[in-house]
Amino acid sequence: MTAALHLARPEDADRLDAIVAACHAEMGLATDPEARRASLAPLLDGSPYGAAYLVGPTRAPVGFIIVTFSWSLAAGGLEGTVDQLYVRPPVRGRGIATEVLLTLPPALAEAGLCALHLRIAPDDDRVRRLCARSGFAGEDGYVTMTRRLS
Repeated sequence: MTAALHLARPEDADRLDAIVAACHAEMGLATDPEARRASLAPLLDGSPYGAAYLVGPTRAPVGFIIVTFSWSLAAGGLEGTVDQLYVRPPVRGRGIATEVLLTLPPALAEAGLCALHLRIAPDDDRVRRLCARSGFAGEDGYVTMTRRLS
């Protein structure tokens, strides 16, 4: 299957929200529908802080990927972080996520990104293998630490 990527636009709000809601339900995240839609809206409106892509046919996406942007002196400029990548359970195991992670980075590099990061659970070997197949590697000596501000 070819994992076509489509930059999500305001007219995709309902489709994107539905698949994000399915992702969050599977992850056990209790998200308020209004808050979820409000957090997606800027991405659909062209926010410089991130982008949302639908995976598969635009009218019936099989997944999505959200990339956020920041600036890094160490990376040499603009960098991205995969906030969420999701593929619907019935089509998993077909290489769709691998294809997304192989296709999107060159397009982001053309747009000026110097690096693309993603966080994974330390004990999730399946996702670790997916990332390795897609050219991602851990940075020796670095651990992501977070301080929640709200």
